[in-house]
Amino acid sequence: MTVNIIKLCVGAEGVQDLLDWQASARAKGPDGLPRHITRMSPKRAAEVLDGGSLYWVFKGQVLARQRILRLDPVTGDDGINRCAIVLDTEVHRTEPAARRPFQGWRYLSVEDAPRDMPKLRSGDDALPPGMAEALAEFGLH
Repeated sequence: MTVNIIKLCVGAEGVQDLLDWQASARAKGPDGLPRHITRMSPKRAAEVLDGGSLYWVFKGQVLARQRILRLDPVTGDDGINRCAIVLDTEVHRTEPAARRPFQGWRYLSVEDAPRDMPKLRSGDDALPPGMAEALAEFGLH
């Protein structure tokens, strides 16, 4: 059974900040894939690796997800063992979903995960910032 992970995207104003960060060399592992280093390794690793995604929360709203490819053990410069959540390079924007602040990461069931937003077709204009969130509040996607 698949399970997802949800995490605050600390220091980011929106999805573009995440994209910019992941384009930097600091965000990538030796294989060139983006990764997020965390202190705790998921105990439900088999379920996470069975098609799970990392859902990103920006300023109280889930707005994006990335498929989790691997969970790699890493040792920090301080000698402490950590977990690198290795992510797919493609970032999927999701329907906005409100989330209260929390520390670390949490599991997110498939049933509770927000749906992906439709991909823009050529010629489509992106919605102005904040409009997608406002429409979602009224149940209009």
